[in-house]
Amino acid sequence: MKIRSPFLPAVLLLLLGGCASVPMASLNMDNEAKTFQAPANAARIYVYRNESMGGAIPLTISLDGKTLGQTGPKTYFMVDVSPGQHQIDSYAENVSSLNLDTQAGKIYYVWQEIKMGMWSARSVLHEVPEVQGQKGVMECKMAQPNGVSSR
Repeated sequence: MKIRSPFLPAVLLLLLGGCASVPMASLNMDNEAKTFQAPANAARIYVYRNESMGGAIPLTISLDGKTLGQTGPKTYFMVDVSPGQHQIDSYAENVSSLNLDTQAGKIYYVWQEIKMGMWSARSVLHEVPEVQGQKGVMECKMAQPNGVSSR
């Protein structure tokens, strides 16, 4: 006996197309971060993932070898760092690394691009200009970084 339902394809798409859930920061933290003000004595780094591709897969981000957290679709991290050299890594089917030489009082924007991999999602980190970075961050919601509590 064959069962035919016009709803079966829609149900299958919902099951296969789920989105990754990652811990989110408070609305206050998100709004404050989107003022794009760097502290005078530190550099500010935004790492954002403004795509829906690979949405079911959370991707881990680390800063200087310490896990910052995981991104999901349309999420970002904001972190203040001491001036100097910093390495950001994105872990997917591959590991993408980006080195930044930061200066106090400046803001840096890193786009976590998602690509199709052989078995899973792949990622590529890009430093992007301010206008592109701010636009990308504004399309996203702030993810909760490890070790930081929501206000």
